[in-house]
Amino acid sequence: MTAYDPENIFAKILRKEIPSFRVYEDDETYCFMDIMPRSDGHCLVIPKTPCRNILDATPAQLAACMATVSKVANAAKAAFNADGITLQQFSEVAGGQEVFHLHFHIHPRHEGVSLRPPGTMGDMDVIKSNAEAIRAKIDQ
Repeated sequence: MTAYDPENIFAKILRKEIPSFRVYEDDETYCFMDIMPRSDGHCLVIPKTPCRNILDATPAQLAACMATVSKVANAAKAAFNADGITLQQFSEVAGGQEVFHLHFHIHPRHEGVSLRPPGTMGDMDVIKSNAEAIRAKIDQ
């Protein structure tokens, strides 16, 4: 397996070299908004420790990420009055992975509404507002 690259964009976000819209953070994980959202409230959960993907993740990294995924998914569902949540995780190029730092996509979903196509930059004011809406539900 290829070695972890500490210059990947998520590692840079963790080091605050690149700004992000924080949703939630604890000692082991960080959750932030996707700037190319495929749904309103689309956010990402990552471990704070180096890990390429689910194939090299430790049980502790996975457990920490899933605890955060659960907390944020419930808050996002409430914040957007969503009917459900889609959780995505891609590992390796053949699995669709583009950023090689373990991450989980959380998509609040509404019945009959498809995910938007990938690769379209979102409106930063809307993304910031969406982060605030999810944070407000986490803090309740």
